[in-house]
Order: sequence, then C-alpha cells, then structure tokens
Amino acid sequence: QVMIPPGVSSGNYISLKGQGDAGKYNGVGGDLIVLIEEKKHEYFERHDENILLELQIGFTQAVIGDKIEVPTLNGRVKLTVPPGIQSGKILRLRGKGLPQLNSKSIGDQLVRILVYTPTSFTKREKEIFEELLQNHS
Repeated sequence: QVMIPPGVSSGNYISLKGQGDAGKYNGVGGDLIVLIEEKKHEYFERHDENILLELQIGFTQAVIGDKIEVPTLNGRVKLTVPPGIQSGKILRLRGKGLPQLNSKSIGDQLVRILVYTPTSFTKREKEIFEELLQNHS
C-alpha cells in the first residue's frame, strides 16, 4: 500500500525505499518509484490547487442575478450570481479547491459563467425582447 499525500498532482512521484527489485548477488533492494497520474474529473478542471467549474446560466439569470446551487468537491453550495454578469466572468469560492502539497493551504474553486442565449422564442418572449430593445435604443 502507498500513502498518497494531499495535494499531489500528475507528474509528482513517491519513492519507496528498498521496495524495488533486489540488487545483484542478493544485494539490497532498489527503490520503487510510484508516478502519480490524475484522472480527469467530470466537472472540474485542475489549475494547481484551484479547480475550475464552467457553469452555464440562462440569459434572464445573467440579467437579474440569481442564487444557484453548484457542485464542489465536498458537496453543493449556494453561489450568488450578481445582476448584469457577463459571459466569461469568473466567480471565486474561497477554500473550496484542493490542498497545496506539503502545506495547510487550500485552493479555491473558480466558477466561469457561460451565459446561454436561446435560439428560439415564443411569440410573447420575442415581443418582450423587442420591447426591451426599443427602450434601450
């Protein structure tokens, strides 16, 4: 068994002294090197100790703001989306990332907002958007 310390990432390795092949002529065993390789996560992308989640929100949520439940590594939390947020804006959830290797520091979860623009509308929705367009012209 190998103890994997918190915060390791792909490319890190753990050296297990004397756990490798035996040396020549029954000499001392060599070291076993365990190379760490991370699996990709379904939702999160790792950036050192920070993790990134891309979150698609609706056009109306972007305009008037909202409180949205988002996944983290340790469950779901409420995230406040401010009114008027632009697509591509990054919101930060402090301390919701990964531990830093050999440290007590914990990274953040970054949430990149992607605003979904609908491609089809009901007749009433189209009228509302046309009204808004006239009021802002």
